[in-house]
Order: sequence, then structure tokens, then C-alpha cells
Amino acid sequence: MKYGSLIIEKKEYVYVKRVLNISGYAEDFETQKSLQRLSDELKNAQIVDEEEMPEDVIRFNSRIMVYSENGWERVIQLVIPSEKDTKQSKISILTPMGAALFGYSEGDSIEWDFPSGKQQLKIVTVAQTEKQTNKEIFT
Repeated sequence: MKYGSLIIEKKEYVYVKRVLNISGYAEDFETQKSLQRLSDELKNAQIVDEEEMPEDVIRFNSRIMVYSENGWERVIQLVIPSEKDTKQSKISILTPMGAALFGYSEGDSIEWDFPSGKQQLKIVTVAQTEKQTNKEIFT
């Protein structure tokens, strides 16, 4: 892990904690496990101010290219639950993939339990979108 632990912006951290608390845990076991692991990882995360956020850390609205050891490669955007849209490759923080990637950075490799089994993922690129400056989502 490039920075030693997850790095999360303060307002996004508060939002994620709130969403995890009210999500009531998902209906399927694999998603439950992913959300529990994210919740556990948040306990050791570095919580930083907006101006201290590294550009290469995955946060809400980040565009991410992910490569799997199974040979597939995807470009996705991590979003809040109400903005998910699989047709546009926008995945929610409350999905196993969203929970797996949040707070990691470009170049990191992670191993995560997905519904299809344990997979090793490599985060190839992380790009921030303009929407991140839109703070109404988190207030």
C-alpha cells in the first residue's frame, strides 16, 4: 500500500460511516463481508482535509482503471449509492468493488473477496473529476 493505510477526506469519511451505519448491511453475504471489511479498514485510515488529499487516491467520483489477475481490465467511477449507473460504469461504495477500492491509491494492489471469489486487483490509474469540488453531497 503506497501510503501505508487508506487515505480519506474528512467529509467523505463522515459520509461513508453514516452510509455504512444506515445501510443495514446488504442482503447477500459477500456484500456484507465487503462492507464489514471496509468498516474495519476505516478504523486505521488516515483522515485528512481536502487540501491534503493526494490526487492519486480513490474517492467519490474518481475514475479508476483496474486490472485483475484474471485478465480483465475495467474503467469505473466510484459514486455515492444514489448515483450508481452500471451502464455508465458508475459503481456504488456499497458494492464489493466499490468497498474494495475506496481510499486506495494508484499503483496499489489489493486482494478482496468478491461474489466470484478472492481476486487480486491492481489499481492502474486514478483520475479525479471536477465533481469532487461539489461539497453539497457531503453536508
